[in-house]
Amino acid sequence: MTAPVRTDALTKRYGGSAAVDELNLTIEPGEVYGFLGPNAAGKTTTLRMLLGLVTPTSGTARLHGRHLGSRGYLDDVGALVEGPAFYPFLSGRENLRVLARHAGMAAARVAAVLDEVELTERASDKYATYSLGMKQRLGIAAALLKEPTLLILDEPTNGLDPAGMADMRALLRRLGEQGRTVLLSSHLLSEVQQICDRVGVLSRGVLVAERPVGELGAGGRLVLVAEPADAAQARLVAAYGSDRVRRHDDVIELDVDSVAAAAINTDLVGAGIAVSELRWRRPNLEEVFFSLTGESRVAA
Repeated sequence: MTAPVRTDALTKRYGGSAAVDELNLTIEPGEVYGFLGPNAAGKTTTLRMLLGLVTPTSGTARLHGRHLGSRGYLDDVGALVEGPAFYPFLSGRENLRVLARHAGMAAARVAAVLDEVELTERASDKYATYSLGMKQRLGIAAALLKEPTLLILDEPTNGLDPAGMADMRALLRRLGEQGRTVLLSSHLLSEVQQICDRVGVLSRGVLVAERPVGELGAGGRLVLVAEPADAAQARLVAAYGSDRVRRHDDVIELDVDSVAAAAINTDLVGAGIAVSELRWRRPNLEEVFFSLTGESRVAA
């Protein structure tokens, strides 16, 4: 079966700087694939090249086997890049009707996509009255009008409040479960872990790693606060070695398995050390990048 997305050595340079550097990527049918990386990693530039909005410096891109710029290249593609734009004085439904007429789609598609993104109840309200989350969902509704099998979404939860982010994640999971191929970008590790099947990590335009989502951000550290901290640190160093114990002010971190927490708590309390906090902390985005790239911090 033809891959919905494939790039070969796809590159974009601005002057002497590579925004995207020889990207080789294949996304399988029905896959929800996430581009993970900080700002300026090359995520948006890649998506814009795939959509024909930016001309590559070199390399090739194909969607559903069609070469970039060829006839019908975007026929089966829906996209939302860098936020939606609609007429503020029209309702959500009226905005979609304008787009449907322009695309030659039946009016019935408007009601269908509004229902799909759960905006039917607010469809008659003016776009200007919508929350940011509702505007993002209307943007995805517009991307769904042509019934595409491939969706390309740039930071779809960016700027949303927690409730809006939860609604968007639920929507994206539903779209993936319906068999569509979804390519989305994000700088949030927790987001791609909840939505995606596979993740590509971009750093300074280079694809530094690809992982099934379950393998990204695996591991973690045990974090504890105890008093007296010096005594707790000394006892933990004696038990596990100085290379596995780190201390930041009164907070101690241990490179141990999470199952060791109960035994550590029992040992410290038995030694007369009061433990006020003991929890498991998964790695954050910066630590994931450090482990994959060897960089000391994520590029801004």
